Amino acid sequence: MNTQALSGRDLAAALAVVVIWGLNFVAMKLALRDFTPWQLGAARYVFALVPLIFFVPRPKVPWRWLAAYGLAQGVGQFGLLFLGFELGMSSALASVLMQTQVFFTTIIAFFLLNERLTRQLTGGLVFAGLGLLCFAMSFLAAHDVTATQMTISGFVLTLSAAAMWGVSNIVARNLQRSNPGYNPFQFVVWSSLTPIVPFVMMSWVFDPVEAQSNWTNASVTGWLGVAYLGWLATITAYGLWTHLLKRHPANRVAPFSLGVPVIGLVAGMLTFGETIGVWQAIGVAFIGLSLFVVMFGARVLKLVQLRS
Repeated sequence: MNTQALSGRDLAAALAVVVIWGLNFVAMKLALRDFTPWQLGAARYVFALVPLIFFVPRPKVPWRWLAAYGLAQGVGQFGLLFLGFELGMSSALASVLMQTQVFFTTIIAFFLLNERLTRQLTGGLVFAGLGLLCFAMSFLAAHDVTATQMTISGFVLTLSAAAMWGVSNIVARNLQRSNPGYNPFQFVVWSSLTPIVPFVMMSWVFDPVEAQSNWTNASVTGWLGVAYLGWLATITAYGLWTHLLKRHPANRVAPFSLGVPVIGLVAGMLTFGETIGVWQAIGVAFIGLSLFVVMFGARVLKLVQLRS
């Protein structure tokens, strides 16, 4: 693994991922104007799968890993997130709340994988908890819930989506332990096969009959949103991210994810005119601080100890 600083090309790749994932939330909301959450889930993974499945060989891992990851990340994470948008979650705030996946991953790993909680992780969890408390206060302080730019159901579903992201991270960690030589890009492509049927079945059960016309009546913007989610947010961004993690230590690459909610917040405000209240702004600051503590806490503490 490369221990040198990121090259100009690697830095450009990291920044591209940040922008793609930050705008991802806007693409979701635009696509949901034309599709139901279940339809969007199915369409996203069809686009992620086709045409790559005809050219990318199946990874040398058991099918159960493809199924587990596809269900956790696809149906769990994005199904709940799409539904949260449908029920009143702003794209700006969703981009921040989804980053709590770091802490859900930590908590699940603590109980299931016996991974210890470091000082910076514990501090990050405390700040993240304060941030979520501020979001709760925004509901209690608002005379009109719609003024908060999100509903309680949208908030809960978005947090649940972040938790399912944490579950998919645990699946990936266990896969790495049992199959250390697997190809991550092949895995991302082929795991996209799993969510399609469950999304189609949920659309058939829960969507009204008239929603079936969405497939033929969807706007160009709606289909561009689907293509963005499938080809850019899923295949391109994850491919670049995996490439960076192969070339550089995770602690050098991971901090770039801090830029995702910044892009998401700005994009949501500019595209949809979304706003955030005082309590929400404080909550965003606490969650940002929690991520900073997790990413850089050990380094800052070391520098303080050296100076003292």
